[in-house]
Amino acid sequence: MNFQLIGVNHKTAPVEVRERLAIPESRLPEALRRLAGHPGVEEGIILSTCNRVEVLTQTKNGAVDLRGFLRDYFQVNPSDYEAHLYEYRESDAVRHLFRVTSSLDSMVVGEPQILGQVKEAYATARAVGAVHSQLDLLLTRAFAVAKRIRTETAVGSSAVSVASVAVELAKKIFGSLQGKHVYLVGAGKMSELAARHLLAHGAESIFVANRTYDRAQQLAARFDGQAILFEQLYETCDRADIVITSTGAPHAIFRREHGELFLARRKNRPMFFIDIAVPRDVDPEMNRLDGIFVYDIDDLQQAVTSHVADRRKEAERAEAIITGEVERFQLRLQTLDVVPTIVSLQDHLETIRQAEIDRVRGRLGPLSPEQELAVEALTRGIISKIMHTPISTLKTAVSQPEATTVVDIVRRLFDLHDKKKEDDKKMAKSSGGDSGAKT
Repeated sequence: MNFQLIGVNHKTAPVEVRERLAIPESRLPEALRRLAGHPGVEEGIILSTCNRVEVLTQTKNGAVDLRGFLRDYFQVNPSDYEAHLYEYRESDAVRHLFRVTSSLDSMVVGEPQILGQVKEAYATARAVGAVHSQLDLLLTRAFAVAKRIRTETAVGSSAVSVASVAVELAKKIFGSLQGKHVYLVGAGKMSELAARHLLAHGAESIFVANRTYDRAQQLAARFDGQAILFEQLYETCDRADIVITSTGAPHAIFRREHGELFLARRKNRPMFFIDIAVPRDVDPEMNRLDGIFVYDIDDLQQAVTSHVADRRKEAERAEAIITGEVERFQLRLQTLDVVPTIVSLQDHLETIRQAEIDRVRGRLGPLSPEQELAVEALTRGIISKIMHTPISTLKTAVSQPEATTVVDIVRRLFDLHDKKKEDDKKMAKSSGGDSGAKT
């Protein structure tokens, strides 16, 4: 297998680095096409969330220059992010994907959102044709591994998310959410999760602003809230005590001058901004204002430490499952490598069997149905015994270093030709190909 992964996440890079590499959903198809066209890349998928940006590929012949892809696509000075990159290959890349999909590499271990995010990235990659073969097998297996870990361990029990941790942080700051007004800026899944948690903990009312007003209305209706036109954001935001923002905008939408305006209208009553967007929606300068409290996605890391500690034992069980699953997946891919040879051997010997029956049929004379069945059973039994040893040897060899050598020996012994290559040669001759032409 030729899997290669490169990326940054919340453990290796601060939000100011991650936001420079973030790819909004609208640009993901174009980025995937660029990746699929990168030299040496056979298949590719890109995962871009608030906590990570990762590029996973299946390559044609060994390693490819994925750092070059990042440099060419993002047009960002490599010195700004090189020190934060991690890179995995082969089984290490498989293990990393399994851990990410199973939420063992998340800021909040066990949170359920990452599985959905990987599935969405997979669906987009398939839709543009960037995933179609070995990566398809790998992603499908990753989803099965995530399901197994949730079923067989308690790593996802009392599930928390970035949204729920943000709500807990708000409770610590205000003491209680009773009577507090909440403003959701952006109507995505993260905002919806935050709304559910806020209402469950006593929030009085919810305002929703989104660039697509219909989406804001839909979300507000679910919670008996009020939808606001995005153009009226700055006129209405001061109504809220708590602002949870996650828009996917390329630049900050709340700046220091906005904070000063809000405080003046609120007569200096405090406001709490929870910025779960990457790139960030709130300029860090707003945090310098007395009465404005801003927490970004990295600030939430401290709030989840206790969750990680509680789940450490279950996470260890999950890691053991992943180790076994990585080995199983490797073996499966290696088995796929010998399947064409096994099929060719079976076809080859079946062709010989049929030809020999046809050759001697005239000397046998008329055969009864019972005799026909006896000849079939006899010849098939002989072929089965001939095939047993080479097929067993091929299946045993898949997990050994000499697998390629064994496959080559079996193909040479039985004179097995590559059917695709033979067909290509025939097509070239029939179409007047220039393989024999002189230049």
